[in-house]
Amino acid sequence: MSDSGEEWQVIRRRKGSARKPKNRQVSGGTICCQEELDVVKTVRRIQDTVAELRCEDFWIDWKEKLLEVAQSLPTSVITNENAQGTESSLPAQLQCVCYGLGPFSSIVSARYQLAMMLLLLEAAQIPMENCFVFDPVFSAGEKSVLKELGLMVLTENEEGKRLATKPSIFYLMHCGKALYNNLLWKNWSTDLLPRIIIIGNSFTGMKDRSVEREFTRDYSFLSQAATMAKERSLTCPSRMIDVFGDTAIMSFSSRSLLKLPELTWKDLAEPQYENCEDLEIILREAQC
Repeated sequence: MSDSGEEWQVIRRRKGSARKPKNRQVSGGTICCQEELDVVKTVRRIQDTVAELRCEDFWIDWKEKLLEVAQSLPTSVITNENAQGTESSLPAQLQCVCYGLGPFSSIVSARYQLAMMLLLLEAAQIPMENCFVFDPVFSAGEKSVLKELGLMVLTENEEGKRLATKPSIFYLMHCGKALYNNLLWKNWSTDLLPRIIIIGNSFTGMKDRSVEREFTRDYSFLSQAATMAKERSLTCPSRMIDVFGDTAIMSFSSRSLLKLPELTWKDLAEPQYENCEDLEIILREAQC
């Protein structure tokens, strides 16, 4: 890696049950420091990371699996001529939504995850302005960097509750279970779920590392989705296990969903998480 020699040792995470979502607490001093960051230098550093990942063998696996899923989304299709002179069919108006990226100007793993998202946008032919990003921990400087890259920075904490009004890729790297559960709840129907692709923590991995009774009680939509979604594991080299480990692409087949009992789609009460001790999500501030 171009500049990560000693930095990887700073961000090491443990695998398996010990893995935790990104730290959602940021001190005031850290925010102050981030707001003063050099936007041009940070953009250049991210672009260098994109170039580095593009040369990695595992990137090809990510790209091929994403395109395979994206081309099967239930929507109208446009045909484009790519740089290699071969044709690829992708859904029209495909968009991307990214939650919980983290402070990428100071955390190496978050920077690599951002760089990977930029590569995926390119592969899926999604214009930068059709990618929406949000994390409550973003500093003013980081928001400026994202805007400089051409991305759309959301101003409201949606808590993951975004309706997929058009075919969408949701990029949720190492986020808490509540964020996935909220997203699934908001799109819990046979019409909407087939429109979304989720790139993030393996659903089956989260289920296997949880106490089944608590997982079913607290994250009912995620618990059901773990058995309904088609999951494609993404390759990750051992040296990047803390950045891209346990990542998969999850998608839903209309044909499979229509075979489920109608009762599956009846109980749509909004998740409350009253019994969760470690919610792993920053909730929006209550309105007075």
